[in-house]
Amino acid sequence: MIDNLEYNTEREHLIIPEYGRHIQKMINYAKSLEKKEERNKVAKAIIAVMGNMQPHLRDVPDFQHKLWDQLFIMSNFELDADSPYDIPTKEIYEERPAPLNYPQNFPKYRFYGNNIKTMIDVANTWEDGDLKDALTYTIANHMKKCFLNWNKDTVEDAVIFDHLFELSNGKLNLKDSKEDLTDATSLLRSKNKFSNNSNKKGHHHKKNSNNRQRKRY
Repeated sequence: MIDNLEYNTEREHLIIPEYGRHIQKMINYAKSLEKKEERNKVAKAIIAVMGNMQPHLRDVPDFQHKLWDQLFIMSNFELDADSPYDIPTKEIYEERPAPLNYPQNFPKYRFYGNNIKTMIDVANTWEDGDLKDALTYTIANHMKKCFLNWNKDTVEDAVIFDHLFELSNGKLNLKDSKEDLTDATSLLRSKNKFSNNSNKKGHHHKKNSNNRQRKRY
């Protein structure tokens, strides 16, 4: 009896382990059948069992198509059976996907991030007025906050105005503005206040488990 024990290290590799070894054995049995009619019958039975193992996906579009593709994949593309869908090939399955074209953004001032440039581009499309002025000052304050995250020392508003003028190609000009940006101390204080509140949410006070001091009536 001990000689008949099987270990997973000695068994064949499962192509899709989620379906288990019994499904793999059923597919191997279907491959061994000589008549195609019998293979088709067993293949449909295997698809029904695979579908019962994932009932939450029955209403998903193309779920049956996915099951048939997985059936041929687990057979190592060696099962000769009819399918209601196009039978996948091993070459398509092993084909490497085409590389994605990631946006390559190399901003001059990386500490501001790419979102600042997007905000500046949006502001450039707005018509001159109070809304655009408010958005421009909001962007400048956010730039100052990002600058302070990168450099903890204070930063002059003139530096932020120069960077904003440069990143907007001269369309957003606050160099002659008499209005000051938010104070650096206030920006850092708001950041610290937010972080402290986050820590308090995760902090739970321990209840006093010592009941000896409690009066009993």
